[in-house]
Amino acid sequence: MHLFNLIKSNIKDPDASLPLPTENDMSANVGKRPLTRPRPSATLSPWRGKHNLALGMLAKYVIPSPVGRGWLATGAVISRGEPGEGFPSIFPCHIAKLRTTVLQSSAFTLILLCIVLTVFPQARAQNSAQQSPDISHLTAKIYNSGFPQAHDSYNGISAASDGKIYYVLSSQTVDAGAQVYSFDPKTETIQHLGDLTEICGEKGLKAIPQNKSHVRFWEGNGKLYFASHIGYYTIRNGMETPGVPPPGYKPYPGGHFLSYDLSTGKFENLALAPRNEGIIAMTMDPARGRLYGETWPTGYFIYYDLHTRQLKDLGLHAALGESVRGPQYRTLCRSLVVDPRDGSVYFTSADGFIFRYRYDRDAVEKIEGEDMRKDYFGVYDPTSSGTMGYNWRQAIWYSPENMVYGVHGNSGYLFRFDPRMPRVEVLDRITSLPSQRSGMYDEFSYGYLGFILGPDGKTLYYLTGGPIYRQGRRVAGKAVALKGESKGEEDLHLITYYIPTGKYIDHGAIFFPDGQRPKEVNSIAVGLDGSVYALAAVIQNGQSRTDLMQIPGPIASH
Repeated sequence: MHLFNLIKSNIKDPDASLPLPTENDMSANVGKRPLTRPRPSATLSPWRGKHNLALGMLAKYVIPSPVGRGWLATGAVISRGEPGEGFPSIFPCHIAKLRTTVLQSSAFTLILLCIVLTVFPQARAQNSAQQSPDISHLTAKIYNSGFPQAHDSYNGISAASDGKIYYVLSSQTVDAGAQVYSFDPKTETIQHLGDLTEICGEKGLKAIPQNKSHVRFWEGNGKLYFASHIGYYTIRNGMETPGVPPPGYKPYPGGHFLSYDLSTGKFENLALAPRNEGIIAMTMDPARGRLYGETWPTGYFIYYDLHTRQLKDLGLHAALGESVRGPQYRTLCRSLVVDPRDGSVYFTSADGFIFRYRYDRDAVEKIEGEDMRKDYFGVYDPTSSGTMGYNWRQAIWYSPENMVYGVHGNSGYLFRFDPRMPRVEVLDRITSLPSQRSGMYDEFSYGYLGFILGPDGKTLYYLTGGPIYRQGRRVAGKAVALKGESKGEEDLHLITYYIPTGKYIDHGAIFFPDGQRPKEVNSIAVGLDGSVYALAAVIQNGQSRTDLMQIPGPIASH
């Protein structure tokens, strides 16, 4: 009572009634899923969020507004700095009104302390049952693998049956190849396994090196299978093209199919891609002993048979891919999916066509009667660079339904594809909640590759972008991209989607302990313990590098 009298003596309208939180303040229903979380207008690092949460609590419950009607309207965000820049709290308020109403009071500090100590814990307890766990942010660890030249990495990470995480750190220079590592979650130790150029047998060749692995590791017969790719580029008209070798260097030899024996720790160089092209997409059919790939920049569909040890080229299926500008340009598909029932392999084109490699006929055919041209995905000129067009960005096979589940890159829509019908169903937009409410696409021009089925075989994990707001306005990047790149600053969110019930959860923005946002993330792996891993850019000691990131698990998904 003393606290309430003290408050009443310092506010404009002591007879105003206190608004109590309602269920509508905490949740809303969109379609079939409950959104048990706040309206996230912006995100700040965790240390700043705690400060803002306390101030937001004060304004929500005890501070009337001298402007407009009655108490402060919810929906704005409080900031320690500028109006409208802040942390998405369950107790939002408007900083300008807060300053006008409260900061003139000499008793403000005392009131704030009293409110936080008495009302805040009770309100948190009352509403905890209505919120998703950790609705505000996730904290990630960053490790140091000892490769300071590491640059943006795409895919290049997987969890293996031995419990370890295997990953490749890419480079972009002519004198450094990519490096292969393993991480043991039990001991948190990193082991350097090899230099990718040496693994491919090209040490001393003095050619453009094997700078990347653009694919996941695929496990079969006690081995991990993967492929190498070029990472040294020449930029022409804003586009990445295979790098012109400097004086004294030879051209890029081509990407390789490779294997790593989990028991012996030995690598094997299996085959070289044709025409000096890299391997930008890959999948494996373990039952039939096949590795499938798509080359870059032109887009040849190839496969390597582990039994016959022969490589076969089945030609082009997306015009001339990314090797030219103009009418023959098509952004290439980055994800190939095997149907384990019959050995078919599915992939797409920027035009929206769905292709099927038929194992029984050893030929590629276009699916008739269905495609990826959906209004919800947007409208694209497939001859223009800077988007994935109508390609799916990442896709997986979901055995319980015998369907492909995938995400369209630019729009962020989750879909499923039944190859026997054939039919594509658009299910849900699984971008972050801030992205959904902004109504805008995210900043990475191609969308995000960090999409995978978790160890339970039922939960999809997705690392995607989220807008940042400053002074109440969304921070927009550049309008047009001519290649796959981040167009501006953004948050990184972890999404889970439990397929059996369709439950979607945005677990919030991810930060490193020092408040940095992980950047340039286009990879994901989920460990046996439920921890989520990716390759992320970070600045330490004034230097930027890409390295292994861990979000400790398990992550609740249903």
